[in-house]
Amino acid sequence: MKRIPLILAMAMAVCLQAVAQQFDTFFRDSTLRLDYIFAGDAASQAIYVDGQALMPRWHGRRTRLGELPLGGNGQITMKDRQSGEVIYRHSFSTLFQEWLLTPEAKTVAKSFENVFLVPCPKRTADVTIELRDSHNRVTASLTHAVDPGDILIRHKGFSHVTPYKTLQRAADTTRCIHIAYVAEGYRPGEMGGFMADAEAATEAIFAHEPFKSLRSRFNVVAVMSPSEDSGASRPAEGVWKSTALGSHFDTFYSDRYLTTLSLKRLHDVLAGTPYEHIIILVNTDKYGGGGIYNSYNLTYTKGDQFRPVVVHEFGHSFGGLGDEYEYGDGDPMYHADTEPWEPNLTTRHDFKGKWENLVRDGRATLIEGGGYQQRGVFRGAADCRMRTNDVPDFCPVCRQALERMIYFYTGEPAKR
Repeated sequence: MKRIPLILAMAMAVCLQAVAQQFDTFFRDSTLRLDYIFAGDAASQAIYVDGQALMPRWHGRRTRLGELPLGGNGQITMKDRQSGEVIYRHSFSTLFQEWLLTPEAKTVAKSFENVFLVPCPKRTADVTIELRDSHNRVTASLTHAVDPGDILIRHKGFSHVTPYKTLQRAADTTRCIHIAYVAEGYRPGEMGGFMADAEAATEAIFAHEPFKSLRSRFNVVAVMSPSEDSGASRPAEGVWKSTALGSHFDTFYSDRYLTTLSLKRLHDVLAGTPYEHIIILVNTDKYGGGGIYNSYNLTYTKGDQFRPVVVHEFGHSFGGLGDEYEYGDGDPMYHADTEPWEPNLTTRHDFKGKWENLVRDGRATLIEGGGYQQRGVFRGAADCRMRTNDVPDFCPVCRQALERMIYFYTGEPAKR
């Protein structure tokens, strides 16, 4: 009996060594930042390379490099040119794709900045980036070469790094999830308030399961990016501020939708800091926020709903969770012939692998209404943090999805 733990320990050591060798075979311990322009209208879209930059250290996952935890609205695939092997994959959503569903996109074409981080390959690789619609059909695709020896790849974050403070150090900083708070609308003299807001947001997130139980797997920093003006722009009121990231309300003419379109500026601010998942704290008392999977989330900070909003938006940006409330069925984002990629929503088109295990043991069910639609989309519980601000916890479905995501990033299988 005493030999079993030893055998298991030896097997785990061999597995970890193999994982390290796989990463080290293809990648340097550096980040390659890929800048793109996504452009077009509701009828057609295109992707353009906008730049590349090398940054010190890689702060993403080092295991399961060729896998995707969720499909997202877009995907990046990196192949080693010499062997043709897929060496890294990543999924995401974008503000551009949200905009494509608005009435404006039917009459005008626009362009949006997008930035993605990948581990820097040791030799030439081919990167394919795809955008997908709500039926999971590829609507735009681009393949381009990445040559790490290209002398025109800019270097960022090796000097002039924005000051930051570590709020929480992970037990193992090479096998963890890196979160960075970014100050938006805080003048230099208001950074004490930003640090207090970042600490409050941290405690709010880690008061919720499964973050609470798995807290040691997260590394958290606060990046003190100064703004000339205090607050955020409010276009509907004719108020425009000069802030670090140019964030504003009224995104897509929706009063409370608070976002930034300046993705390159955001990643310039973060260059050289340990980050992958981004939470932008906005120094405003106007209620609002927004969260985009594997991009960023923003939240207002000067109001009673700050803590529940930052938790909800982190559910979007980190966990890929969908909104579980409904508005109506006039302009559906989900369709009966397509299973949502979000892990907490289903059309029952292909429910396998979602929360059927929780249905079997009575911890969850199927309730119609979610994803902004009253019919055709189902959630797993009557209420949840992804449905109502007043609900203190994530439902069992969302907790399971978040736990799976945490284990995916930190290199261990999710518990069943």
